[in-house]
Amino acid sequence: MAIDITMPALSPTMETGTLAKWLVKEGDAIKPGDVIAEIETDKATMEVEAVDEGVVAKLLVAEGTDEVPVGQVIAVLAEEGEDASAVTGGGDRAQAAPERAAPAQPQPAPPEPEAGETGAAPTPSPEVKGYGALPAQDQQLANDRPPAAPASQPLASPPSPSGNDRVKASPLARRLAQAKGIDLAAIQGSGPNGRIVKADLDNAQPGAARPLAAAPAPQPQTAAPAAVPTPAPVHGAPEGVPMEAVKLSNMRRTIARRLTESKQTVPHFYLTVDVRLDPLLKLRSELNAALPENKKLSVNDLVIKALALALTEVPDANVQFAGDQLFKFKRADVSVAVAIPGGLITPVIREADTKRLSQIAVEMKDLAARARDGKLAPQEYAGGTASLSNLGMFGIKQFDAVINPPQALILAIGAGEKRPYVVNDALAIATVMSATGSFDHRAIDGAVGAEFMAAFKRLVENPLAMLA
Repeated sequence: MAIDITMPALSPTMETGTLAKWLVKEGDAIKPGDVIAEIETDKATMEVEAVDEGVVAKLLVAEGTDEVPVGQVIAVLAEEGEDASAVTGGGDRAQAAPERAAPAQPQPAPPEPEAGETGAAPTPSPEVKGYGALPAQDQQLANDRPPAAPASQPLASPPSPSGNDRVKASPLARRLAQAKGIDLAAIQGSGPNGRIVKADLDNAQPGAARPLAAAPAPQPQTAAPAAVPTPAPVHGAPEGVPMEAVKLSNMRRTIARRLTESKQTVPHFYLTVDVRLDPLLKLRSELNAALPENKKLSVNDLVIKALALALTEVPDANVQFAGDQLFKFKRADVSVAVAIPGGLITPVIREADTKRLSQIAVEMKDLAARARDGKLAPQEYAGGTASLSNLGMFGIKQFDAVINPPQALILAIGAGEKRPYVVNDALAIATVMSATGSFDHRAIDGAVGAEFMAAFKRLVENPLAMLA
């Protein structure tokens, strides 16, 4: 029996991926552990290994295809002794169930609309042929898509009453066709069993596709030009200014979506303290004099430790909001923001509250290096009970970080700089940094946030406590 190879979920936040490159071709024999493809996720480009043995019968998704949903069949393997040429594509099997179920939901017949009616069919279910249930944001796209296809079918046209709905096409191809005003019925699909995919629209020659016909009733609310969005010009771009439109990577799209959700749905509040760094800098210098090169400490390593210990001292800040529950964590796993080309990623220092400073230093150097090379495994950047974002090395004095859901706390660290500061009741010049905590008010109250910030300040200003 043929074996389906599906788009894997390579990160906790991955809902779709880009099939960047096939490393096998049809007819190749593969075994478990063989690298078969490169997938671009929302975090990095990762190699995918085979888990079954067989012969590659069909590659159902072309290289460079964007927004392939997790779980979609991308290739089919023929088992030993099975005729690879006779294997049916996984997409056909995936489509079978929705197509059989379609008659159970009869649609209003649009060929003979009453005068003044648009003939638009009801909004379709987010169950899409060949894909199953769409991810959350694609369900919204499906629900928001204007039902223009049946309405724009010419009345005199003899083909099937449901128009483009009867054409086999991927959801992405349907959205692109609608945006560009292309009639899918005029496109020859190159996918399995003539299925129309994104590449078919990209390669369509002028005249190969005819524009969608305008609705016969000249109702203002159904005017075709208003219903079909256009991808150019770029919204908000000033006219006449030289520019380049850069396609968003999966990572940048995910960052945009998740942080927008955070600011829209998480009630942030912010608390800032000024922290005297001189004792910490003195301890760091003394420890580094005795440590080998690969274990030398950075200020960031000591800040990670201070954050973790503050979470254990104030357990009510080491929490996460979960609807009708509150998760209270018994250890401190610190997610540390690391800038990488095209975005950022947050590798996690597990059990930072119990690790030695030298362990944190070695682990952080390794995680940051592999993060920049795109070689982190999903479990190395998933989870974390709170986050740390340090922009002090860029000279930033103070900033408010956006909470990384579902966490309830992120600590933003500014630069250490010489400032007037009261030391032992006398005004002096000290090295001072500003630290700002961003808190989810659903899970952490102001008094708890203030207690956490006070604990962090005390640990940094009395760093010997971190060695106990």
